Amino acid sequence: MAIGSVCVYCGSSPGASPGYAAAARELAAELVRRRQTLVYGGGHIGLMGILADAVLAAGGRVVGVIPQFLVDRELAHRGLTHLHITRSLHERKALMAELADAFVALPGGAGTLDELFEIWTWSLLGLHAKPCGLIDTDHYYSGLIAFLDQATGEGFVRREHRALLRIAAHAEEMLDLLEG
Repeated sequence: MAIGSVCVYCGSSPGASPGYAAAARELAAELVRRRQTLVYGGGHIGLMGILADAVLAAGGRVVGVIPQFLVDRELAHRGLTHLHITRSLHERKALMAELADAFVALPGGAGTLDELFEIWTWSLLGLHAKPCGLIDTDHYYSGLIAFLDQATGEGFVRREHRALLRIAAHAEEMLDLLEG
């Protein structure tokens, strides 16, 4: 599958480990190497800002999508290739889904998990056929992965649905999985 744009969900905080920022920069480099556009939440802070800045610094294309209330809080990145401003978080997620050919989560909190699980659920329901994955940087998601495997074993998640969420430790491996 040819992927022209990748939506990346990640934290508005850099997190405690320097490995998280390194993973964001690694993903940025790999996106630029593959000439894939970054679609993301439009912020200038945390892993989001690190990721966007790294793509831009390497000459890549970055499309941000941010709701007006976050623009009002001065959280919008003003140096992007293009910035879409939406009226709500719901519009933001829908537009990000429309603009992207694939979805990846780096470490993040509740917002990252909300976005990842919604887009994965849309895939399970057949609302899109775009690949989804998470990069398990420094085993950040190991507890979540164990939970998903348990939910599958207990019959709450179908095996074929669980398989739709790809997991990799590094950016290159993840993007290969998404393209495969």
